[in-house]
Amino acid sequence: MAEAPYLRIAADLRRRITAGELRPGDRVPSTRALVREWGVAMATAAKALAALGEQGWVRAVPGSGTVVADRTPVKPPLGRDALVRAAMALADAEGLAALSMRRLAAELGVGPMALYRHVPDKDELLRLMADVALGEAELPEPGPAQWRPRLELAARAQWLAYRRHPWLAPILLNSLVRPPVLAAGLRLVDWSLRALAGTGLKRRVKLQVIMTLNGWVGGLAASNAFEVQAEQDTGITGDQRLAADMALLHGFLESGRFPTLTEVMTGVEDVDLDEVFEFGLHRQLDGIAALLAGH
Repeated sequence: MAEAPYLRIAADLRRRITAGELRPGDRVPSTRALVREWGVAMATAAKALAALGEQGWVRAVPGSGTVVADRTPVKPPLGRDALVRAAMALADAEGLAALSMRRLAAELGVGPMALYRHVPDKDELLRLMADVALGEAELPEPGPAQWRPRLELAARAQWLAYRRHPWLAPILLNSLVRPPVLAAGLRLVDWSLRALAGTGLKRRVKLQVIMTLNGWVGGLAASNAFEVQAEQDTGITGDQRLAADMALLHGFLESGRFPTLTEVMTGVEDVDLDEVFEFGLHRQLDGIAALLAGH
C-alpha cells in the first residue's frame, strides 16, 4: 500500500530537520508552501504539520507560524544532593586526589561557580560526602537488645561503609577525639551507646568504649584507604607491589636476623584485611566483655 501523502511530507521535513537544513527556531514551510511544493490539498499539508507537532519535531508560535522545536534534552537543575552524589562517584572511581571543584564541575557539565551555590567550599563538600556515605550504614531499630551483637553490628556497618568508599576513612579520622560533626556519625554513636545502657559504666567510660571500637575499625579502614589511593595514583595493585618485594622479603627472612618471624611465617598464606577485621573485632568485643565483667 502506498504511503499516505501527508506521511511522505512529514518524513521529508523530518529528514531536513535531522540533516540540519532546518534548525531549532527556523520556520518550516507553511501549508500554502507545502501545497505548492507537493501538489496536495490544503488539508493534507496541514495534517503533515500536525503529525510533526504531535511527534515533537515542530511547534506553533503565534505570529510566527510553525518552527522547528528544540529537542535538546533539558538537564534537571543541579541540586546539592546530585552534586554530592557525583563527587562520591568520582572519589570512588579515582580517589580524593582526583576530586577538585573544577573537575567535578566538568563532570556535571556546569561552570565551577555553579557548585558554590550549593556548597561554600571543598571542605564542606567532603563533610557532606562523608555524611551520606556513613549514613548508608544500616542500623535497625530498635536493634539487638544485648550489648555484644549490637556493637558488633555497629562495627560491621562502619566497615562496610569504609569498604564501599575507601576515601571515607581519611575524612572521618582527621581526629578521633574531635571528628567532623556529621548527623550520620552522631546517629551511629547514639545507637552504639544504647548497647551500654544499664551496664553501670560511667558516662565517660561509655564514650571511651565506643571511641576505642570505632577508632580501631577506622584504623584498619585508613590502611585500606592508603592502599587503594596508591593503586589509583600509580596503577600498581597491592598484589603487584607485594610480588615486587618478595625477593627482598625472602632475603631478610633467610638472613637469620628475624628467627621468630621466619618461624611463624613459614607455611602461612597471605592474610587479607577482612580476615584481620574479623579476628580483631572479636578480640575488641572480648575486651569489652572483660571490662564489664570486672565492673
